[in-house]
Amino acid sequence: MEKIVECVPNFSEGRDKNIIKQITDQIESVQGVQLLDVDPGESTNRTVVTFIGPPEAVAEAAFRAAKKAAELIDMAKHHGEHARMGATDVIPFVPVAGVTMDDCVKLAHEVGKRIGEELGIPVYLYEHAATRPERCNLATVRAGEYEGLPQKLADPEWKPDYGPAKFNPKSGATAVGAREFLIAYNINLNTMDRRYATDIAYELRERGRWKRVGNTEPFYYKGKVVYFEDNKFPCGNCDFTGKTFDDLAAHYKEAHGGDLVKRYQSIGLDIHNLAGKPAYKDGRFTHVKAVGWVVEDYHLAQISMNLTNYKISPPHRVLEAAREEAAKRGLVVTGSEIVGVVPFDAMYQAGIYYLQKMKKSTGIPVRDVIETAVQSMGLRDVAEFDIDKKVIGMPKQKGALVNKTVVDFVDEVSRDTPAPGGGSIAALAGALGAALASMVANLSVGKGDFDDQYEHLCKLAEKAQRIKDDLVRAVDEDTEAFNAVLEAMRMPKDTPEQLAEREKAMQGGYKSAARVPLRTAELCLDAIRVCLDAAQIGNKDVMSDAGVGALMGLAGVQGAIYNVRINLPNIKDEDFIREMNQNLESMLNEAHETTKKVQEIVEATLIRG
Repeated sequence: MEKIVECVPNFSEGRDKNIIKQITDQIESVQGVQLLDVDPGESTNRTVVTFIGPPEAVAEAAFRAAKKAAELIDMAKHHGEHARMGATDVIPFVPVAGVTMDDCVKLAHEVGKRIGEELGIPVYLYEHAATRPERCNLATVRAGEYEGLPQKLADPEWKPDYGPAKFNPKSGATAVGAREFLIAYNINLNTMDRRYATDIAYELRERGRWKRVGNTEPFYYKGKVVYFEDNKFPCGNCDFTGKTFDDLAAHYKEAHGGDLVKRYQSIGLDIHNLAGKPAYKDGRFTHVKAVGWVVEDYHLAQISMNLTNYKISPPHRVLEAAREEAAKRGLVVTGSEIVGVVPFDAMYQAGIYYLQKMKKSTGIPVRDVIETAVQSMGLRDVAEFDIDKKVIGMPKQKGALVNKTVVDFVDEVSRDTPAPGGGSIAALAGALGAALASMVANLSVGKGDFDDQYEHLCKLAEKAQRIKDDLVRAVDEDTEAFNAVLEAMRMPKDTPEQLAEREKAMQGGYKSAARVPLRTAELCLDAIRVCLDAAQIGNKDVMSDAGVGALMGLAGVQGAIYNVRINLPNIKDEDFIREMNQNLESMLNEAHETTKKVQEIVEATLIRG
């Protein structure tokens, strides 16, 4: 899988377009980086930039941007409404695809160290990259802002993680961190009444809302607020009332599974001074911030949210809860809106969720799964939703061969060039075999006779799709497999040392050229196996397709093995050759035996027909 990291640096300049352009030019100067969004704010005097790319490229782009910002922005002259402490105020790294949070923490340390040492700017690490618990929260790190930095830097407890503990009047300080992906997500309602949107927003958000009683149905906000009193500590979620806060906290833990001290601290309530304060009802989701507002351009009210950890509170789950709450109030959710971009995983899980609700197969092409999510969530209700632009980390089949038309591909094979050749054709044959296995499973899902096999068929189809996608990639990989040999052949050979290095490189190249078709053979054997599974449980009306799939897989195994064997005579490592030949014989035997089983099932079906 392609490795993608998102970076969302905030710069303390939102008015001078020339300065902003020079900073973003530095980002775009790094190969592999894609600039997604530049959002300047005049009143905040701050610009939020979003870009993505491979980890190393994103780290380099973040540093170059911070360096340019340090050259162009003078914090001694900066004024704006937003909290800030540096020219480059924050640099968060966010895992998107193929990377972990630990990878992003490592990036934060690398970039923070460079900014501190090379630019002489104090750097504080925050969120997942924080070196101390009290530095996790960005608001705490930034407390006092730029004006308070001299005093903060003089405090040993606030020694920077990187860079000098010395006030830099021009650049201030920078917070560098690693955090989860933030999805800006809005849910559309068939009303222009902001109060209705707010009423649902308060039910969904982590902060929750004041507890109310009386006239709370269907609109909770119309009820009477419940307050704490001396010796009366009401639970926000039920009818329990304790005589002390400890009574309430014990009940809350037992009945609602939470820590009430932490809960109330998180919303700014002093547990020792609650008299006269409203009791709080929990929201339905954690990691969700939500408000209600009206968008005049759309002529509707929206529940506007930031989902700060979509892995815990994914957008489709929040949407379904909003639909429930809207229905209670006689409202209708007409659709929703992603502001900015959304991770592939969030959309893929949504697509799987809705396919399962429909009892449709989940083993369909990835793009079809994403399109299911887009339609089910109504993501084109108020604005265009282009999957290729909005979904980051979307798997794509890259390769000169697989992106040709069928006619162009066949013509390319027929030319007087050695590649593409039998290895690529073997991979394509196996891919078609796996695709047919998926088709048989998918044509069985939804038929009454197969309802009790729904989960099995979905898993089978999903597995076949993965094999198919891997083999499609192998079409181009096989053509590229011989490149290492060709590069070795071009190495100099004028001295004994050069000859030895060339021979070593060529031997490594031939081994690589043998391993690639070996992997293709293994995948083609997997394709035959899923064809057998499909034949054993699938719809008999399409049994011939399972048979064709197995035959394609067998052709792929046999063809890929030919491409392994043709490289072996050039390899001098006898142990390697022996191991390869043993693997090849075992695979070929299983391929023939499994294909024969599929053929027997197909023949029996055809005879009965």
